Amino acid sequence: MAKAIQYTEFGGPEVLTLNEIPDPEPGPGQVVIRVEAAGVNPIDWKLRERIRPSADITKPRGTGTDGAGHILAVGEDVDGFRPGDPVVFTGKMGAYATALAVPAEKVFARPVGVSAAVGAALGTPVGTAYQALRSLAVRADDTLLIHGASGAVGQAAIQFAVLAGARVLGTTSDARAERVAGLGAEPIAYGEGLVERVRSAAPEGVTVILDCAGTDEALDASLELLADRDRIATIVRGADAAGLGIRAFSGGSPEPLTPRQEAWRLEAIPVCLALLAAGRFSVELGERYPLERAADAQRDSRAGAPGKLLVIP
Repeated sequence: MAKAIQYTEFGGPEVLTLNEIPDPEPGPGQVVIRVEAAGVNPIDWKLRERIRPSADITKPRGTGTDGAGHILAVGEDVDGFRPGDPVVFTGKMGAYATALAVPAEKVFARPVGVSAAVGAALGTPVGTAYQALRSLAVRADDTLLIHGASGAVGQAAIQFAVLAGARVLGTTSDARAERVAGLGAEPIAYGEGLVERVRSAAPEGVTVILDCAGTDEALDASLELLADRDRIATIVRGADAAGLGIRAFSGGSPEPLTPRQEAWRLEAIPVCLALLAAGRFSVELGERYPLERAADAQRDSRAGAPGKLLVIP
């Protein structure tokens, strides 16, 4: 029997339970993966607490959508994979498990030298950052301001923007400024006087803003710093974006991603894996938790623990 973290009611971390489940079998177009690491994302606990819209629970529900491991079995109509292949996957609910059946189009070969831990850290953060920058058309002549630059999405966005040749400013705490600077951004302390600090650092102005923080300060500063609201986007305060006249990419937005944006989120994974293999991308890993401590992982994620938290089945 496989094991998985599940819940049968909405609530705090205590609703998560470790259950035995039938060993998954691959359907047509699927592969079964032995999960060696699962990434912990804020959306995991936001869905569990029903902060984000979620359908009623009618049967035990898994949690987590990103992970990495090795293929155990391959279903019909699947080419390019065979048992034993190291892989990364994204977009499949129930990643906190020992084994999982995943559609092959959401599975990517993991290069030699990219660990399961690093692979599991990619999915949602890398896909979100890549799609946001593509949607905002960030290029070499841009000055990009990222709010919440030290988080997983912020760190990925810094690196993609720097690779595109853009100048990047990133709001952060003093404790996280060194990490932000090490990725190629200019750290800007958040708090009182934020707008003035940004203007001092970039007197010619910023041309595009990505909000990964979701605070009132970040949104208010964004509106004051940039008149072109079509080049301001949030990944957190999607429900408020229309009223502010800015763009939203998920983050509670009632407007779904377009098919092209969804495709960009998947495209990001092999792009990032290639960059990792070439030593041109960095992932900051945080604490690792055994499967039975998944509740602690989500609790710490909610509290803002640094680095990419991982559940290790």
